[in-house]
Amino acid sequence: MKKAILVLKDGTVFEGYSFGAHGESIGEVVFNTSITGYQEILTDPSYKGQIVVMTYTQIGNYGVNREDVESKGGPKVEGFVIREYKEHPSNWRSEESLGEYLKEYRVVGIHGIDTRALTKHLRDKGAQMGIISTEELDPFSLHKKVLAHPDISEIDHVSAVMCKEPYIYHEEKDAPVCVVYDYGVKLNILKNLKRVGFSVYVVPGKMPAEAVLEINPSCIMLSNGPGDPQILNYAVENIKKLIGKKPLFGICLGHQLLGLALGGKTYKLKFGHHGGNHPVKDLKTGRIAITAQNHNYCVDISSLKGQVRLTHKNLYDGTEEGMEHVEYPIFSVQHHPEAGPGPNDALDVFDRFMEITKKYGN
Repeated sequence: MKKAILVLKDGTVFEGYSFGAHGESIGEVVFNTSITGYQEILTDPSYKGQIVVMTYTQIGNYGVNREDVESKGGPKVEGFVIREYKEHPSNWRSEESLGEYLKEYRVVGIHGIDTRALTKHLRDKGAQMGIISTEELDPFSLHKKVLAHPDISEIDHVSAVMCKEPYIYHEEKDAPVCVVYDYGVKLNILKNLKRVGFSVYVVPGKMPAEAVLEINPSCIMLSNGPGDPQILNYAVENIKKLIGKKPLFGICLGHQLLGLALGGKTYKLKFGHHGGNHPVKDLKTGRIAITAQNHNYCVDISSLKGQVRLTHKNLYDGTEEGMEHVEYPIFSVQHHPEAGPGPNDALDVFDRFMEITKKYGN
């Protein structure tokens, strides 16, 4: 087996073996607590710029297929870290092995390391930049490369994953039109908008608000996406022009951008929320949903100075997970109601968006 090495920005070194593509890859190292769903995780555009560590031990056992993806064009992660790689999958839906899939899309992977120790380290020290290499195995040289690389908060990864031209995902006669601002949208979000009855138009994250309003949609959705919302000035400025014009619904990065557009602040979590098992309480109903999560940043609801009401709270750490505007038909959630992977407990927010659109949209 070909050796590989993972070096973190703080100098911590983990040695293992290569699978997938050979080479080097740098990204912010985060851990995901999902047991299954590695293919959906790999293809989630929100992971652009990040190296993902799976906390579950055996990965690759059910292979890869061409249906369970959350974006076109293959994986979006910068690298993949696992404990035990299963080279020979056993599943009737499998079309190829995980290693073959990563190699096809030039994603560097490392296995055979103590992912429990790595996860505990990231939990205690925080998410940080790191490098995986199968070519150069000198920790000191690799550490210098990590230190010289820009932090994830300095790079606009949205520009790399959003669509380049507008397109129609689904069109249905007499159905309300939802325009989706694509900051790295997951396919399951589009599927759920279609499920509740929308015609779904997708536009690039940089499309001017004036051009979106010319479409005259019934509502506008702000999608998920990668990186730090505070560097996405073009998105924030566009959203400012949409407030009060159309019903708005934001998910994850879209939630954070909405908070900034309303004049609020965001902050970075120590190691983020990544997984399919996070309990979130709906403060209106008292209902607790087990949710899928993938974010490193949160909105400081108090910074919005009474413009919004807090609607959801994470029961793991008490962080704020949702809000609604006190005046306009605008709401957003920090978690991922569309799942993919993860539980479907929060799918009802799409139905709520349709109800709000029918009431307030054109």
